[in-house]
Amino acid sequence: MFVNVETRRQPRLHWAATLLIVICVVTFMALALMSPPRRVTFLLEWGTVPAHVLDAHQPIWQQLRDPALLRLVTALFIHVAWLHLLSNLLFLMIFGIPAERTLGSIRFLALFLIGGVVANLAGAISLAGEVRPIIGCSGAVSAVLGAYVSLFPRARLGLVLPLGFYLEFVRVPAFLLIGIWALLQLLFSYVGGPSYGGYAWWTHLAGFLFGVLFALLSRDAIMRRMRK
Repeated sequence: MFVNVETRRQPRLHWAATLLIVICVVTFMALALMSPPRRVTFLLEWGTVPAHVLDAHQPIWQQLRDPALLRLVTALFIHVAWLHLLSNLLFLMIFGIPAERTLGSIRFLALFLIGGVVANLAGAISLAGEVRPIIGCSGAVSAVLGAYVSLFPRARLGLVLPLGFYLEFVRVPAFLLIGIWALLQLLFSYVGGPSYGGYAWWTHLAGFLFGVLFALLSRDAIMRRMRK
């Protein structure tokens, strides 16, 4: 979809992905230091609880003005299991850093936050009445993956794999790694238990589709940015 454009612009500082990773890690460490009752209270207070997000007796456009929907954002930075955190942040680093270089830090931050909100809202709708919180940045990472696929549809990534006593460098399609991430999310959804929150495939799908659309709509702005 995109072509390389020669540019003489100076290297720019890319900070968004690093900032998001730091916030997630700090929040995880803070939660780990809390007592179990305090941790549960925190999750219910700042996670996206579907039963508290949408009211069947009010029009949805009125509910979207409720300040309590800030939880759609705060839930993105909450993880209670290290494997859940590690898998999300690993894929955020692999796919987010090159996407940020192309989109720019501000636009990438918007992709992550808005994509995460859209994903959590879709998850809340699909899990209407659920009292367990939706937590973690899986929906936002899904948006990053969707944007990456649109920006680099033929990308191949280098991996170092242990083969017996040797390490082998191989290049694999980005789609393969994205598939592995999707399988991990499926695993968390069905065998993770309550500690992983109320996961829904609609959360991941909505985030991914948002990321694809975001990249397509940003095409002209990206091309102008690359020419500077």
